Amino acid sequence: MGTSALLDGLREQVARIEGQGEGHNRPVVPFGIPALDGGLPRGGMARGALHEVAGAGAHVEHASAATLLVAGILARAGGPVLWASERFDLFAPGLAGAGLQGSRVVHVEAGRSVLLAMEEGLRHPGLAGVVGEYSGRLGLTASRRLQLAAESSGAMAFLVRRGPRLNDLLLSEPTAAVTRWKVACLPSPPPLAHSPGTPGLGRALWQLDLMRCRGGVPGSWTVEACDAQGRLALPAVLADRPAAATPGRVHRRAAPGRAAA
Repeated sequence: MGTSALLDGLREQVARIEGQGEGHNRPVVPFGIPALDGGLPRGGMARGALHEVAGAGAHVEHASAATLLVAGILARAGGPVLWASERFDLFAPGLAGAGLQGSRVVHVEAGRSVLLAMEEGLRHPGLAGVVGEYSGRLGLTASRRLQLAAESSGAMAFLVRRGPRLNDLLLSEPTAAVTRWKVACLPSPPPLAHSPGTPGLGRALWQLDLMRCRGGVPGSWTVEACDAQGRLALPAVLADRPAAATPGRVHRRAAPGRAAA
């Protein structure tokens, strides 16, 4: 093999790892919100790729919002899902509330072998998505294995980071994930916009931060949490405003930690 052919082969391998080769053209699952989809390559969450999601602050340990975000995306992706966790605490009715029905989910209590269970699942044909709830340190080698396995199968891979010992420094360590997200719960609005004094809770709100996106634009948005079909929405009070008057939190801006990721 000549030097030119060897270099071409190495470039192709690097492109696959970086998501710029054949996997870059895989289909996507859009959010259906132009402000969000506009920051993502090809206008949505890539299939055949690894995505990393974590809660913010105290929500990292239980990752409830992060779990529901992933469930909502997979609800719209269709097909069976393998969900691996370190302990048996997955709440199936909660997933169903975000559109992911229990009949589509195979739950595996994998203990400390979550990453291995994910990799094995990603090599199994026919799965639409593989999810792993993981509390340990994630290195480049392990995450690259998951990314390459996802590219090979075409399934969406989600790593939900959770655990009492996780912190911002640990979550900012480099990984091979195509996107890295943080989800924080915000106070819910009153159920009636014209009657702010009416007691009760409106639809849950999230602050959704895209910390890193290979080939895209990091940003931060305030959104309404997933509904029963797995769809996000902009809060009505924001969606009705002209672009110039909409708070920067809804439009793309540089997300904190972009350089670190």
